[in-house]
Amino acid sequence: QVQLVESGGGLVQAGGSLRLSCAASESIFGFDVMGWYRQVPGKQRELVASISSGGSTNYADSMKGRFTISRSIALNNVYLQMNSLGPEDTAVYYCNARALATAIVYWGQGTQVTVSS
Repeated sequence: QVQLVESGGGLVQAGGSLRLSCAASESIFGFDVMGWYRQVPGKQRELVASISSGGSTNYADSMKGRFTISRSIALNNVYLQMNSLGPEDTAVYYCNARALATAIVYWGQGTQVTVSS
């Protein structure tokens, strides 16, 4: 059973930065894409950023230039560096991974990010 464990969330003031980490229980080479999503109460979960097995990255328009997704193959981790945070970035952030062999999508438990104005 694949496990994804997020960490790094917390409370930050507007304009600040946070770095989220997602630790996978197996080699990230087993996933064809990994990503970060976020969700606020009453709204649908939305894509923040993704990274393919080949290293290609994709960002939601509102995150471009502020957020950076990266990975450590050696540590089986995916990261989300978030800069210039605003109150609108307050959400629960989830790590996501799609298995290469089965196309099964896995989710982490989420980490809360709160940005105060």
